[in-house]
Amino acid sequence: MLVLDAAAVRQALPMDAAIEAMRRAFAALSAGRAIMPMRSQISIRQHDGVSLVMPAFVDDAEGQSLAVKVVSLFDHNADRGLPHIQSAVLVLAPDTGQPLALLEGAALTAIRTGAASGLATDLLARPAVRTAAMLGAGVQARTQLEAVCAVRPIETVWVYDPDPAAVEAFILDSFAAATDIRPASTPRQAVAEADVICAATTSRTPVFADTDLAAGVHINAVGSYQPDVREVPTETVVRARVFVDSREAALHEAGDLIQPIRQGAITADHILAELGELVLGRAAGRSCAADVTLFKAVGVAVQDAVAAMAALDRAMRLGIGQTVSW
Repeated sequence: MLVLDAAAVRQALPMDAAIEAMRRAFAALSAGRAIMPMRSQISIRQHDGVSLVMPAFVDDAEGQSLAVKVVSLFDHNADRGLPHIQSAVLVLAPDTGQPLALLEGAALTAIRTGAASGLATDLLARPAVRTAAMLGAGVQARTQLEAVCAVRPIETVWVYDPDPAAVEAFILDSFAAATDIRPASTPRQAVAEADVICAATTSRTPVFADTDLAAGVHINAVGSYQPDVREVPTETVVRARVFVDSREAALHEAGDLIQPIRQGAITADHILAELGELVLGRAAGRSCAADVTLFKAVGVAVQDAVAAMAALDRAMRLGIGQTVSW
């Protein structure tokens, strides 16, 4: 069995390949060519943590993928010198169930989450956008920026996080695709001129005001995945053209949509399409330059299965990783 640590996963799954993997994954999901149970959640309240189990089988034109991801989020890990997210992805042979590989899941999750926003930006953002805003300056924000820059010619990036040290670290660590990365002192400063906004935070309440948005903005909201947590204000959801990774998952987990539905501000029909329906040409995205478009993602297991198989294939070709007896 092949073992890929975080560095090997990043080497085996460059962003352009990850975006194409997400194109396949979402298309297969919307075409009914995937088996994906709702993820199981185990709440470990004694340690302020949650563990999620995410299996999926995908059968698309380029092959089959079968994988199970276990991802845990523990609030006090930082106090122990550990990352907030701990994860592993087990890749199985689709025809036999034989374990093929074990991948470090936090790196894979960050890449595939960023890649989903990259695909959404490619499908929904105006072609000539130049300015992006990052709300949140953690690990997820780095791959969000990388993905957006992979599909649009971003020149200026505003970064806001309540922790100025996190913003400073983000600017120092970020790759050089964006020529001008600037710290924002407020969310308003970050989003006021942005053509693309990526929200990747742990906030439980909206992280920007609807009145601060520029016309024609595209928003990727990827931070919240629980019904009582949200990043996007109701006013923005109401006026936006809304797209999701999975209708079923979004209506079960996405507080950004569930709360406006509970308030009576929208209905479930406000979701115009899944991302895969856009890929398949079954739904329309942006209708005009002034549209506000919103991609709300909670993260789904087909992303992990296809991304992990893509990483495994490339790792085997390049001789990356460590082979262990099983």
